[in-house]
Amino acid sequence: MKSWLKIMALLLLPALWVSCSQDDDGPISLTDSGESFAGEGYFLRAQLDSGKSVYLVGDTLFLYMDSIWSFSNCSLERIKLEREINDSTLMIAPKIMLNVTGENCPAPFFRPETTVKITITENVLEGVKRISVKNNRDSVLDSIAVRKGKMSKDTFSIFIDTAFASVKKKALRTKGDPSIFRMLDSLTPRTYYWRPMKSICESRVDNCDSVVSDTIFPTYWYLSDTMLVPIRTACADSDEVYCISTKWKNDSTSLGKVQERLDTLWHTSTYYIETIPECATVDRFAMSAMNMGKKMTISRDLYKFDKSETSCGPSTRKDLFIYDIGRNFAVADTVDVDSLVKKWNKAKTAKTK
Repeated sequence: MKSWLKIMALLLLPALWVSCSQDDDGPISLTDSGESFAGEGYFLRAQLDSGKSVYLVGDTLFLYMDSIWSFSNCSLERIKLEREINDSTLMIAPKIMLNVTGENCPAPFFRPETTVKITITENVLEGVKRISVKNNRDSVLDSIAVRKGKMSKDTFSIFIDTAFASVKKKALRTKGDPSIFRMLDSLTPRTYYWRPMKSICESRVDNCDSVVSDTIFPTYWYLSDTMLVPIRTACADSDEVYCISTKWKNDSTSLGKVQERLDTLWHTSTYYIETIPECATVDRFAMSAMNMGKKMTISRDLYKFDKSETSCGPSTRKDLFIYDIGRNFAVADTVDVDSLVKKWNKAKTAKTK
């Protein structure tokens, strides 16, 4: 009986394979034949002009949309852009228009993204100072200032004098404009603990008349540990040799009392300062590594606005751009800017190459 069942199972396998591989097989329809429905989807993120702070009238405005819920990759019929002006803000509200039928392919598309080009005529932007984009919940996702003017891209280099490597050279700046400015913020006293450890010479070269103790302090200190510092013997005359440098052996069983070594931690800040035309603004700012004794390359976009503009910014000051190199942000607070400018004007000027 069991053998008969096995034979029947073997005979049925080809039939099952054929039934699962018919030409009319395919994805299961989302709706019954002839039925359809339309509606709106939604999106979670939007950005205007790649996050730039200024949009110049006459340019193409790019709207990036991410995490779009469109039911499937075939049901998105179009993206409708509704516009409304409130006071001096042009509000753009994208609508995700869906149309699902039985003929649509039902393959899912997880959080698609797209970039939409928007052309806005100058007469529409008359009196508009800002463009914002919102979602279907009336939440503003991104905004950009609207200005009239021109944008220039520049790349140039500034020589960084080796004097900048010393933290004690506080309130120092490069010559000319733009300028690199370094200042001292604060000092933090620190105490390190160490124990002297006897070091024995295994291959002595004694050409000296008199010897002295030589302390080999470590390059790096640790606040949490007591360091063992080898104490060696050296010739009093530095031109003479007492021991071969590779033949010293430390004796960790011969240790002295714990001692203190006082040190100071210097906290400094470094800024890029540039004089710009009044009411201009720097949008994109990038720089190479700051290496002492070498050139530092700066690349930035500068917006120069039309005389018809009545407002300034966004900028750190009407005629000055200050960028905190260590923290990677433009200094915008008025109090901070005024304080920095006073210190910058009094700072010593480093030598030029």
